[in-house]
Amino acid sequence: MKNVKSTKMGFFLLALVLFWLKTYIIYITEFNLGVNGALQHFLLFINPVSSGLLFLGLALFFKGRRFGIWLLIIDSLLTIFMYANVVFYRFYDDFITIQTLMQTDNIGSVGKSFVDLAKMHDVLYGLDIAFLVVLFFKRKINWSPSRLSIKKPFAVLATGVIVFAANLGLAEIDRPQLLKRVFDNNYIVKYLGAPNFAVFNTVQSVKASAKRSMASSEDIDEVKDYTDKKFAAPNAEYFGKAKGKNIIKIHLESFQSFLIDYKLHGEEVTPFLNSLVHDDQDFTYYDNFFHQTEQGKTADAEFLMDNSLYGLSQGAAFVTKGTNTYQSLPAILDQKENYTSAVMHGDDKSFWNRNQVYKQMGVDKFYDSSYYDMDDDKVINYGLKDKPFFKQSIPKLEKLNKQDGPFYSHLITLTHHYPFKLDDGEESIKPANTGDGTVDRYFQTARYLDESLKQFFANLKEEGLYKDSVIMIYGDHYGISENHNRAMSQIMDKEITPLVNANLQRVPFMLRVPGMKGQGINHEFTGQADVAPTILHLLGINSKKYIQFGTDMLSDEHKDFVPFRNGSFMTKDYSYVQGIFYDNETGDAIKEPTDEMKDLRDQVHYELSLNDEVLNGDLLRFYEPSESWEPVDSSKYRYGKDNNENKNDDDSDQQSDNETNVESGDIPDEDSNQEPNKTSEDDSGS
Repeated sequence: MKNVKSTKMGFFLLALVLFWLKTYIIYITEFNLGVNGALQHFLLFINPVSSGLLFLGLALFFKGRRFGIWLLIIDSLLTIFMYANVVFYRFYDDFITIQTLMQTDNIGSVGKSFVDLAKMHDVLYGLDIAFLVVLFFKRKINWSPSRLSIKKPFAVLATGVIVFAANLGLAEIDRPQLLKRVFDNNYIVKYLGAPNFAVFNTVQSVKASAKRSMASSEDIDEVKDYTDKKFAAPNAEYFGKAKGKNIIKIHLESFQSFLIDYKLHGEEVTPFLNSLVHDDQDFTYYDNFFHQTEQGKTADAEFLMDNSLYGLSQGAAFVTKGTNTYQSLPAILDQKENYTSAVMHGDDKSFWNRNQVYKQMGVDKFYDSSYYDMDDDKVINYGLKDKPFFKQSIPKLEKLNKQDGPFYSHLITLTHHYPFKLDDGEESIKPANTGDGTVDRYFQTARYLDESLKQFFANLKEEGLYKDSVIMIYGDHYGISENHNRAMSQIMDKEITPLVNANLQRVPFMLRVPGMKGQGINHEFTGQADVAPTILHLLGINSKKYIQFGTDMLSDEHKDFVPFRNGSFMTKDYSYVQGIFYDNETGDAIKEPTDEMKDLRDQVHYELSLNDEVLNGDLLRFYEPSESWEPVDSSKYRYGKDNNENKNDDDSDQQSDNETNVESGDIPDEDSNQEPNKTSEDDSGS
């Protein structure tokens, strides 16, 4: 302690060691990094050293006691950064990035759930700072007012660079091209540490922004060549089977497939959904359908389903690429088959940047929370409860059905969302008893969602909307993350290994097409990127004209491997998870993967890199699917009934023939022939 009191370097080294140990403890207790083998454990242990030297070392450039103050400030900021990642990881099972910081509404979601996410032991993560503050102020450390020899701080920073280089070199031995093939944030944190990951992510974000300005029309050619080769020709038996039919797409929030046919306390958790799964006259159920989302979660699922493009490995395309050019299902169906598209969601229109990106996708109508009765008794967690949501959506579907041409509707549920809570009296099944509140409540909100769907289907049939509509039901992403493996091992009655967790990423996909007999349970391996080409072919539209990475699920040529956004993938016989090949039947790691396995791994990584080129370069602005294609004009769309531009409600369609609400600055002259904006018929400029 005497050396600490008498020298700046002693105080610096003490802060460095405490930061090092604290960070390592956080790594092994808070994050599920998939550390395997002695080398990975060693790298996880040493990687805080380089960031500690580089960041804390900056304080050494200050004179006298200002050095200590700046050291405490920098150390505190690093601690706040690490703790923010701890809380964020508990919610999203991922790390904070520049892209997620841009998603202010979603960061706000973490804030709303902070009480549930914070734990008593979290106070321990600030003990080292408290100790250093007491040592600095109470012991009245008096250092020389002069600055350290300039060689010392530069030597510390140089040491940090050398340690980082050695760390990276060892990491490259275990994971070649670590910084070139970045599909999983876990890899960077595991090998290089969270602070270094933040720096790397910032650099990558700047580079990605620069790619758009440097992109050219030639860049799309390589992508088109790849999607042409991957294309699966439609099955003649099903091509055009749904032509002219309405489409009702139902989004099941946080719903994983293990819930199907699952019994808790001796009773089915989701009896209505189970009945659809086993209705082989009407429905086809894909039991090997996987979500392919990453940080964007719900938004990624929407993006995948309507574009057959993957999201981003960091952040959400809805947010960070919200002004890109897209050739999405709503726009394609509008231009090819005169469909009217509508999204219905009992949450604010700005959440996930929907009010912007839907315009880019050509969504005609967006019924957000301003169109619904949001009384307190009807709202929980993130918005409108599912039962009133479905009930209030029926009149909106009826109005769509009365318009010229068919409609493509998308209904997004909310209640079955973390932290999976219901109001008293709404639970119709007892919670599980794992001792993990999140997992235990998960079954109760799943039952509530199931009951909501049963009510909705009954209402669809009563109003004559069911008979002639394509019904599509899908799960958007997992609800239970790896942070709850202990409880899930009780639910599944087995250890949750990396392969088991990958298999738990199955979500439901059910499809009903009027006039087409259901297939019952289909075991094809497929994912969310495959939905758009499947729907296009059912409507008689050839998907080959478009840039899509998925393939038709009903095609005999369907490519039955399912890429995950982090570079892993699943097939019928084997899987590639966290850099390891597994035999699906035995669950064992494959020590000597075949050339075919390695080739598929490389193809998946190539496909993901092409996808990133499309998004980062906004390459679809250079591509026209056909001579008749009209790029989406986002200025034609405006959403939000609470907006001053909206004067009418759902029960009032009366509007003067010459009344046109447009955005300020776009008001046409009285004799103008300017075309009014494309908006909901029941609002005059939403």
